[in-house]
Amino acid sequence: MQHRTRLDVATEEHDPPFAIVDLDAFDSNAADLVRRAGGRPIRVASKSVRVRALLERVLARPGFAGVMCYSLAEALWLSSVDLSDDLLVAYPTVDLAALSELAEDDKARERISIVVDSTAHLDLVQAALGAAHPEIRVCLELDVSWRPVPGLHIGPRRSPVHTAREARALAEEIARRPGFRLVGVMAYEGQIAGLGDRPPGKPVRGAALRWMQRHSAAELVERRAAAVSAVRGVAELEFVNGGGTGSLEVTAADPSVTELAAGSGLIGPTLFDGYRGFRPRPAVLFALPVVRRPTRRVATLFSGGYIASGTATADRQPTPYLPVGLKLLPLEGAGEVQTPVVGRAADSLRLGDRVWLRHAKAGELAERFTHYHVVRGDVVERTVPTYRGEGRSFG
Repeated sequence: MQHRTRLDVATEEHDPPFAIVDLDAFDSNAADLVRRAGGRPIRVASKSVRVRALLERVLARPGFAGVMCYSLAEALWLSSVDLSDDLLVAYPTVDLAALSELAEDDKARERISIVVDSTAHLDLVQAALGAAHPEIRVCLELDVSWRPVPGLHIGPRRSPVHTAREARALAEEIARRPGFRLVGVMAYEGQIAGLGDRPPGKPVRGAALRWMQRHSAAELVERRAAAVSAVRGVAELEFVNGGGTGSLEVTAADPSVTELAAGSGLIGPTLFDGYRGFRPRPAVLFALPVVRRPTRRVATLFSGGYIASGTATADRQPTPYLPVGLKLLPLEGAGEVQTPVVGRAADSLRLGDRVWLRHAKAGELAERFTHYHVVRGDVVERTVPTYRGEGRSFG
């Protein structure tokens, strides 16, 4: 009740819908990520934040270094505003205009590394820029999914480079081609970092996930070390990136990894409620107004259908947070223009009251709002633009 009152008081001059970042929760989450990283530097995953002011804030903290971008166009923009001099584009690019801009920008080429996982990526860059293009920094992505038996793939579908031999072969091809400099290896273990090991109300699934993650992590330590060693035999690497919010401790224990990645742990979305070892504080919330009272136990909110990407399942819907005791209707859910909520807490809601909700994923809410109100205690300290508010959208 005190939490809800604090947020209502802080934002009383603003009409919902709007979104806020609770700065105390954000800073607490940042400190906890550093603690969990055990001394390894953390590269901030920008897609989980998408607010330049928040990226600047976390990069100013000890323990964080560099940005993991999700598109080359984004990395070019962040370089142009001097957000960081270490920008890793963690997903392959086929953006020919952005590649041309990178080739023409000396400062950006010193700061930006693009990920590749095949000779086809190298061919595309050369076709776009010509064989004599300026040197571009590249990072080799290693597939670190778990394949316990032939035909079984557990983990994200990312790079085709799975073995140390395949990693060395690609590294040698990069080294042979003029205009490319291999500077890093990235190895994201999504089956460990991105799957909560304590899904609410599903103890059997949780036990199965923990078993899978233990065995996957044990296999990965040996294979990643072998792959990194093989690549180091070809090129002098500046970094080996691994992990994510959900696996900081596990990945930090791998001696072949030099840096970690995290972003969602700063925000604390609902998909990160299902982990045993840590629990981020909800740092980004959005408020919707009550616009209808169909019955005593139902309050209808304006808008709210901010559905997260991924599987089309119930856990991708936003979750009512404050007041405590509300839930969505299973047959209606969160809608484009209205979102009914039910529960005992709905009894006392009046037209115009606010209901605070959490998004399922960390950064996607920033695509819905042009600004976040930055709340400290019971005061809005300032209002900052999201990427969208700065006229930027990268996918």
